[in-house]
Amino acid sequence: MITATNLSKVYNGTKVLDIEHLDIPSGQNFGLVGNNGAGKTTFFSLLLDLIEPTSGNIFNKDITVSESEDWKPFTNSFIDESFLIGYLTPEEYFYFIGELRNQNKADIDSFLIQFEDLFNGEIIGRKKYLRDLSKGNQKKVGIVAALIGNPEVVILDEPFANLDPTTQIRLKQLLKSLSQTSGTTILISSHDLIHVTEVCERIVVLDKGVIVRDLETSEATLNELEAYFSAEVTQI
Repeated sequence: MITATNLSKVYNGTKVLDIEHLDIPSGQNFGLVGNNGAGKTTFFSLLLDLIEPTSGNIFNKDITVSESEDWKPFTNSFIDESFLIGYLTPEEYFYFIGELRNQNKADIDSFLIQFEDLFNGEIIGRKKYLRDLSKGNQKKVGIVAALIGNPEVVILDEPFANLDPTTQIRLKQLLKSLSQTSGTTILISSHDLIHVTEVCERIVVLDKGVIVRDLETSEATLNELEAYFSAEVTQI
């Protein structure tokens, strides 16, 4: 589904990403972890053609993302609040994204019903602009908007940050269910090792832009990740 080959990104003479080869198959819940500056956001930015690679290519369904926009109709994402439009209400924003995904208002209204528990009465019908919502509620809007239109690929950067514990649990259930029922390929970047091991079938660890671990998730994965990052601490 997604393949990176000889992919690198250099800023001011410093190589911040250097991936020789990475394959993410269709329908996989894929987790990307690493400390700040590891290259996680850089990888997602390259995958979304927000920045250009210094070398190599990244392919989404055999489409070179830096050379064609044909991947956009089946790929949705939420990276941060900059993806939102602050002067719109949540409903207006959902309808706007729906239009981009060939969904009418009735389609969106029907789609949003399944997220009532996630919204917890704080988003729909409140007559608030997105800019006036809490960080957590802005994130809820962004994540749900990324699911509009039955995407084949969903990319989420730090989806659990700023969410209360109840919402984190509901989101984990939602993401696991999505891949199981629709075969959606979900890419998640997170600092939270517990959440990512509970949601993802496979976890890749980046360190200074290089893949240092590629793990199929098992009961031992969390301990292995904690051991790796603990070793990083002892080396400081």
